[in-house]
Amino acid sequence: MPIRTLSLPLPGEADTAALGARLAEHARPGDVIALHGDLGAGKTTLARALIRRLAGPETEAPSPTFTLVQTYQTPSLAIWHFDLYRLNDPREARELGMEEAVDGLSLIEWPERLGQYLPSARLEVRLSFEGEGRIARLADLDDWSSRLDGDWRPTHE
Repeated sequence: MPIRTLSLPLPGEADTAALGARLAEHARPGDVIALHGDLGAGKTTLARALIRRLAGPETEAPSPTFTLVQTYQTPSLAIWHFDLYRLNDPREARELGMEEAVDGLSLIEWPERLGQYLPSARLEVRLSFEGEGRIARLADLDDWSSRLDGDWRPTHE
């Protein structure tokens, strides 16, 4: 089955936040969203907007850069926000509670640090700088394209 992709321009930070809120509206227990991008590309901005959409706009949603994981309980699911930038070995992820997160929504910044432990069923969100703004490239490795509206295009990656 071909991977379905979607590219979205994100001219400003508000657009990145709006994408996070849109993804929140379609998130379900068991979902994994892998957030790729260089430092400052908007991974935490997107994650914070998604968390606030589900947990409430007043929710403190600090970056888990130093704690490596932050958890949030919402009426519909638990959210596990992982930042794996400081992970030295993929096996260290077990100490963060990644196995317990399987029934919730996992937001994973720097997912490439998981190596072979990265779940195969996931939504890949690649944020990159382009011109004056950013662009998000989404790759559906689960069933997100059936949940989201948009011009999803099959590619052969």
